[in-house]
Amino acid sequence: MSQWSINIETFFWNLFNRIQYKDLIDILIIAFLLYKVFQLTQQTRAGQVFKGFILLIFIGWFSNLLGFQALNWLIGSIINNGAIVLLILFQPELRRALEQIGRGTQKGYLTENQDEASRIVFEISQCVIGLSRRRVGALIVFEQKTGLKDFIDTGTPLDSKISGPLLANIFEPNTPLHDGAVIIRDERIVAAGCVLSLSDNSSLGRELGTRHRAGLGVTEGTDAIVLIVSEETGIISLAQGGRLTRHLDVDSLNRLLSGMYKQEKKTLRSLLNTGWKYIKRKGGRADER
Repeated sequence: MSQWSINIETFFWNLFNRIQYKDLIDILIIAFLLYKVFQLTQQTRAGQVFKGFILLIFIGWFSNLLGFQALNWLIGSIINNGAIVLLILFQPELRRALEQIGRGTQKGYLTENQDEASRIVFEISQCVIGLSRRRVGALIVFEQKTGLKDFIDTGTPLDSKISGPLLANIFEPNTPLHDGAVIIRDERIVAAGCVLSLSDNSSLGRELGTRHRAGLGVTEGTDAIVLIVSEETGIISLAQGGRLTRHLDVDSLNRLLSGMYKQEKKTLRSLLNTGWKYIKRKGGRADER
């Protein structure tokens, strides 16, 4: 611990007496990383652990200055193994951070024409509003960049076109698939009756049941966007990034869906993709003949 404390003192002495431009850059990088860690662990149990670990470092430093040998040895033993402790405690948060780095920005869905985008937004919006008025529970998951194959495999494969009546029929009470989640990928309903992992967030209110905890749970480990309709109250909620937004109205629901389903710009890449799809369709018809 004393060696560790000496290293800190040496660091600060060099910082204030031999500072260079690269040191400033180094400090800014460390500050940014610490900020992201605080942001990532905000309002989580890991956040409290992280604050406690920082406090433990300061206590160890002061105990070394005051000459408390026993306390200094105890805290030093904990801090020397701190890397392993942090890896164990922050495993979910570290995995989420690596997933965010890997997937980059949220993708959104690109459709080839505005009419199809408008149709999808209308179909989903009208279905969700209708279910809310009738107080029929629903759980609709929109896959983003993080694949949801593990959850899709727990349900019934559909691979069907997005349709409001189909969604309403899936969530109709006393039907085989009404208790599970529907997962949508791009412009297709890929599966229904899917089982999701429940959130372990202890701060959720008691009025939120299994459906809300499942919708929130899938967003804690992925970048999925989830729409939830409460069976008891008919309230429409949005789960994203491990956070729950309740009481969505028609306007906010339409804005959300319109933000996900965007018209594809006619770039060279999109034109090449369209041409390739056309060639594949023509090739398929030729094989049929």
